[in-house]
Amino acid sequence: MEHGPFHQFIIQRYVPIQIGGVDASYTNASLWMTIVLLAIMALMVLSVRGGALVPSRMQSMAEMAYEFIANMVRDNAGQEGMKYFPFVLSLFLFILFCNLLGLIPYSFTPTSQIVVTLAMALVVFIGVTIIGFARHGLHFLSFFVPQGVPVLLLPLLVPIEIFSYVFRPISLSVRLFANMLAGHTTLVIFAGFVVSLGVLGGWLPLTFIGALYCLEVLIAFLQAYVFTILTCLYLNDALHLHH
Repeated sequence: MEHGPFHQFIIQRYVPIQIGGVDASYTNASLWMTIVLLAIMALMVLSVRGGALVPSRMQSMAEMAYEFIANMVRDNAGQEGMKYFPFVLSLFLFILFCNLLGLIPYSFTPTSQIVVTLAMALVVFIGVTIIGFARHGLHFLSFFVPQGVPVLLLPLLVPIEIFSYVFRPISLSVRLFANMLAGHTTLVIFAGFVVSLGVLGGWLPLTFIGALYCLEVLIAFLQAYVFTILTCLYLNDALHLHH
């Protein structure tokens, strides 16, 4: 179906690029990720340019995001985690803007693509693992050995702990991808009901789709929050070997 509910997730190549047999084309996903980055840069630059004592609306939004993520990092990764605050803030804003801008009609949602969410999850996973080994050396491997467990159970529990750790980027990426995919698909389906029933006959679906849209805005914030707070928790594990 060319214009079915899944049509919005189709990748379209705008500038075909081949590098060593690898498709590196500039696509609609690339375009909207560029728009997201420009929007975040505009928010940050314009919000701090004035530096007014009485903050403007845009400055207040930027300061709220700054304090929100700073408190999240301190509460979940400790003061030592603050050195990674710029990365965590960038991650949160990127996911949030991707989710919110994707709710604009005829736009594209990069976070509805598993390759995008998996790439972000792998960056978090690999980065946290490197931090763990850099900070603790081979002692980081003790993270996979539960404390207070009888030695006889270790051959069973250690592989489970390793599998659980390796599975982190999959669960992190699929959670975000699946929520964006399901929410946007549902919106398109109910929007189709409104069009097919007409304005008068479709007042009930129209009311429902308005409520559903508000719910999707909430989910956009929630999914950005969940991805970010899990990143902080993983960072805390690497820094403090908490189990």
